[in-house]
Amino acid sequence: MALIDNYFQKGKIMGKAKVINGKAYAERLRSRIAEAVTHLKVTHNITPGLAVVLVGDDPASQVYVRNKEKQTAEAGMASFENKLSADIKENELLALIANLNGDTAVHGILVQLPLPDHIDSGKIINAINPDKDVDGFHAINVGRLTTGNKGMVPCTPLGCLMLLKDQFCDLQGKHAVIVGRSNIVGKPMAALLLQESCTVTIAHSRTKKLREICQSADILVAAAGRPQMIGSDWIKPGATIIDVGINRVPKEEGPGKFRLVGDVDFSAAAEVAAAITPVPGGVGPMTIACLLKNTVTSTCRIHGVEEPIIAS
Repeated sequence: MALIDNYFQKGKIMGKAKVINGKAYAERLRSRIAEAVTHLKVTHNITPGLAVVLVGDDPASQVYVRNKEKQTAEAGMASFENKLSADIKENELLALIANLNGDTAVHGILVQLPLPDHIDSGKIINAINPDKDVDGFHAINVGRLTTGNKGMVPCTPLGCLMLLKDQFCDLQGKHAVIVGRSNIVGKPMAALLLQESCTVTIAHSRTKKLREICQSADILVAAAGRPQMIGSDWIKPGATIIDVGINRVPKEEGPGKFRLVGDVDFSAAAEVAAAITPVPGGVGPMTIACLLKNTVTSTCRIHGVEEPIIAS
């Protein structure tokens, strides 16, 4: 992180591009969330509660869950941990979800993915009460988002949108190209940008003339999961780049050592783009911050109280 932190010194740029500091934005957002939580406690005697369900001992999932639990507590929310063995039966997990749905102290439910192969992830996600689905993955929330109705929005796309709106006064009419078509990032990102009146193109690994399509983007969202696939010759001069990719690649120093890179060749792209998110320190911190924001949103909707304005 030291190298990335150096990019964020006052006035520091990498190449020609402004480096979009998602880490700092997320810190400000979490501070506002903590203020909103205090308001709910003092004014309405309500403490937002987030339940996290972790099945198995995947190391990456454990790290994510620890960070979520830590930041939940720091925001003043109630945190409910549910750590289960990898061999839990599907019906037992469904029973836990049903209990959390009925628990009035729980306003948000997050099931950490991936789940073991013997469990149907779709069945588990769709068993969550849509109003407590703070990941925004339930089919009802997907439908609400794509039809422009009020629902829970997936955290990573929401974080990307907040960073973009911080860069632009107005997104209307901009051509946004999203490289990646996943249910977690690509598709909800497209729906959010359409709501902002962008012209949206969804591209992917099978898209013909992919590089040429990317070259036409005012906003390029990279979420393909391929390390540094997007180079400087894929980017329109002056474009804004949101790099969602988090890929571990070997370090040159020797075997067993890794570094994190995005789907964009950061140093090359920064010579062409107007603004770019780094990896790490860009989109990643926004995901957990938006999870906390969604928990405040779900709490207010469940209790029928006005949601405090939360912005960084």
